[in-house]
Amino acid sequence: MKILRAFRYRNYRLFFTGQFVSLTGTWVQTIAVSWLTYRLTNSAFLLGLVAFAGQIPIFILTPFGGVLADNFSRRRLLVITQTFAMLQAVLLAVLSLRGVVTVWHLVVLSIFLGIINAFDIPVRQSFVVEMVEGRKDLGNAIALNSFMFNGARLVGPSLAGILIALVGEEICFSINAVSFIAVIFALLAMRLRPSGQRQKGSRILDDLKEGFVYTFGLPRMRYILLLTSLLSIMGMSYVIMMPIIAKDILGGGARTLGFLMAAAGLGALIGALYLASRKGTAGLEKIISVATLIFGAGLIAFSFSRNLWLSLILIMFSGFGMMVQTVASNTVLQDLTDDDKRGRVMSFYAMAFMGMTPFGSLLAGSLASRIGAPHALLISGIACLFGAVIFSRMISLIPISNPK
Repeated sequence: MKILRAFRYRNYRLFFTGQFVSLTGTWVQTIAVSWLTYRLTNSAFLLGLVAFAGQIPIFILTPFGGVLADNFSRRRLLVITQTFAMLQAVLLAVLSLRGVVTVWHLVVLSIFLGIINAFDIPVRQSFVVEMVEGRKDLGNAIALNSFMFNGARLVGPSLAGILIALVGEEICFSINAVSFIAVIFALLAMRLRPSGQRQKGSRILDDLKEGFVYTFGLPRMRYILLLTSLLSIMGMSYVIMMPIIAKDILGGGARTLGFLMAAAGLGALIGALYLASRKGTAGLEKIISVATLIFGAGLIAFSFSRNLWLSLILIMFSGFGMMVQTVASNTVLQDLTDDDKRGRVMSFYAMAFMGMTPFGSLLAGSLASRIGAPHALLISGIACLFGAVIFSRMISLIPISNPK
């Protein structure tokens, strides 16, 4: 099947399988942390603060992760980051099982995980090109990665909602800890060709400057990263408000939260499959604009809904738009990037996609506590619509003769 053509590569099959198991556990833990925070504090602000704590290290440290990805073995780096992430889940499980966990434990451990992710994300994003030897299949592999991510997002939150209701958050953390074994085993079982990465011992700051000038000197890269940053600040923070929507607006509990997150994941899953079925990168900039419009419009409509079934449908559309925008952006960036700068370009993408979300989390938490979660979502959706229009205009001004 053409939609699964990246599966021809043994290393990619190993990675896909191991990462799916691990990401399912990660989503189980994410929902459990979110629910535990709100259960302990009943505070929208502290809900945003915990998310901020886990995301701010990505904004600060990710460029250094990109430098490491361009200079050292990416597989070895991934084994290290996944091992430390497993340790973080173990600590969460122990504190919860002993009944001593507090919101400040969650803040500190979220910071710890954020530091790990700051190095893991650019390495993992740039590692795809080593697993998929055919450059023509790179876009398919990126889309399948997103399919895998959102398949886990579909399974994980639903499983978390059931587990929280039946046995509590501590089991969720334990499951996540065990799930890391799968991806670590997959990484160790790979047979990789020499990557040709640089081993010249260049200075970190010089590498950072070179990567920054290269990335933001190309108009298409610059506009994609700016739009992604806007969506991260104003749009992606809708996840932070989901416990409030589930409990206070829709009158549900942990299962309602799981259903909402799963619906968003289903929409994203459909979006990833759509992009995996495409050939080449032609026309992806237009798709980025349309997807952003769908994402913003979905958030606006979702903010007015007070019915669970309608909310599930609307958030599914937002999930579709979000995923198509992010995967299409990732694919265009990877297609434009020279191999020796891939780690640093992906680090700036990670900063835009995830590094900016802590500011969005704080903003969302503050807005939700002052004007309510529905109004905060409405503002987020409107901002995304404006971003889509401006991005479309700026891309249209790039000369056709300039491929980048």
